[in-house]
Amino acid sequence: MILTGPEITAAAEDGRLRITPFAPDQVNPNSYNVRLGPTLLTYTTDVLDAHQRNPTAESVIGPDGYVLQPGQLYLGHTLEQVGSDLFVPLLFGRSSVGRLGLFVEITAPIGDIGFHGQWTLMLTPIRPLRVYAGMRIGQIMFFASTGPITPYGGKYQASTGPQPSAYWRDVTGFRAVAS
Repeated sequence: MILTGPEITAAAEDGRLRITPFAPDQVNPNSYNVRLGPTLLTYTTDVLDAHQRNPTAESVIGPDGYVLQPGQLYLGHTLEQVGSDLFVPLLFGRSSVGRLGLFVEITAPIGDIGFHGQWTLMLTPIRPLRVYAGMRIGQIMFFASTGPITPYGGKYQASTGPQPSAYWRDVTGFRAVAS
């Protein structure tokens, strides 16, 4: 079951979900609009290695915006901190942004129950695109869960700002096996 806009508002007011800051004008019929935060990360090596921490460079989106370039992965973040201990959040790009050729969070839209923080956004433009801090970039929907809940307690909990991949933490000690 998906939460409607009025139920998202009620759940934010009574604490069943948290959206900080919460703005009533960002509530849609069955989702909540999230805005782009001011910080972007890019990886600085030509080849990324899933078994190692990869270096990044940070950029701040100024008042004149920031031009995203095709062929580059940008890690952005939501301005809002979002989470719930009861509902499953799903984040998608807004159709208006998609119509500008920007892919937002296409590989990992589902959030875990119990995660609370700013969401890292994987931004990939198909042509140069100027973006602005504070622009509405995505929307989060909330689904009711059934069954016992084990809250998220993973490596990205309480994130602020964009977070690079920490996949390497999952494979520490892993040794590739020759086939």
